[in-house]
Amino acid sequence: MEEAAQVLEKGGIVAHPTESFYGLGVDATNERAVSHLLKLKGRPEGKPILVLVSSVSMLERYVTQVPPLAMELIEAFWPGGLTLIFHAAKGIPEKLTGGGGKLGMRLSSNLVATSLVERLGRPMTSTSANLSGMPPLVSAGQVADALGEGIDLIVDGGDTPGQKGSTVLDTTSYPFTIVREGLISREELKKVLGPEALS
Repeated sequence: MEEAAQVLEKGGIVAHPTESFYGLGVDATNERAVSHLLKLKGRPEGKPILVLVSSVSMLERYVTQVPPLAMELIEAFWPGGLTLIFHAAKGIPEKLTGGGGKLGMRLSSNLVATSLVERLGRPMTSTSANLSGMPPLVSAGQVADALGEGIDLIVDGGDTPGQKGSTVLDTTSYPFTIVREGLISREELKKVLGPEALS
């Protein structure tokens, strides 16, 4: 883990497990590292990349505000499979937000992923570890086969559950909007928010 944190610190790419699939991590505040990541995936610019944080206090440093209802969701579902979209604070690389000024953030329930973020001390990307348009991957071996020498380090945390990615919820306008339904269902969100707060 210490070696992985050093790779991130130097702008490298680390493949890591999450609660769903393997992700590709770079220092989310390093614009050159984010560009390198996009090139590796073959991902077109203009699509935002979600990031992981290790605490609510870290989250609050990189977004403009956390609405009270979003904080209720954080208390209910973090750490876990819920990615929340906020307005990004100044200084966040534009390529992370896809130019839209919004940033998707999550506190992962995978201890390896969260430990990496803690050691880095800054948010870390967690875009799926695959070539753009290809299925997400659930093992370190699959990642090695698919991306090979493009990755600086793979942290083998065993096979991940796969099946569904995180649920992505936009909290930047009211009612909140589900961008992608995944590990956390619409019904689970409604139990916390109430039906009127979810479009």
